[in-house]
Amino acid sequence: MTFRNGLNSLLRPEDSVLVLIDHQPYQLANLNSHEPQMVINNSAGLAKAAKAFGVPTILTSVIAAQGGDIFPQITDVFPGQEVIDRTFINTWEDQKVVDAVIATGRKQLIIAGLWTEICVAMPTIQALGEGWDVTVITDASGAVSVEAHEVAIQRMIAAGANMMTWMALAAEWQRDWARTDHLAELIEVIKQHGGSSGIAFMWEQQLLNTPIPSW
Repeated sequence: MTFRNGLNSLLRPEDSVLVLIDHQPYQLANLNSHEPQMVINNSAGLAKAAKAFGVPTILTSVIAAQGGDIFPQITDVFPGQEVIDRTFINTWEDQKVVDAVIATGRKQLIIAGLWTEICVAMPTIQALGEGWDVTVITDASGAVSVEAHEVAIQRMIAAGANMMTWMALAAEWQRDWARTDHLAELIEVIKQHGGSSGIAFMWEQQLLNTPIPSW
């Protein structure tokens, strides 16, 4: 097994491409590995982080006429962007999706979707076999049960995939707080979707802007 380590193994926005798979109402209806609203929040945070860093993002659904459109919390981040609607359960068997990824010229493939054990695992395992560097964002994905999610993660790790959460990914893209090109956008994403971290940041800003009492 080849270990994924060293500085070059860390994710870089200029080398990353994100594929968001099947964040649709049908899949959400039987999501039991996570609290559903958390997955919606994390998926939106992931999408906004990708946009903030200029990471190309491919949106894809499966038979949207029956399963429903991708959540607006995601599509609103990319107004007017085509959603690739598939019949293949395995996204990586849909050549239109693969061609869209290849066209970006990026090599670090990042995947999140519903459900982890099916629509995330299959393309991840296939892409790994084709030589892609694949990272799965576990908290912007979800499965029909905790067991299904955890077993899928184990299966993908065994195949060579890298696992991260969305805020860890955003931090890795940022890498250095002295890099200010995308910092303002990242802070807005964390404020909106980073839970207590976002609230704590706003509190910190409030304290910094509070005059010292002249008692």
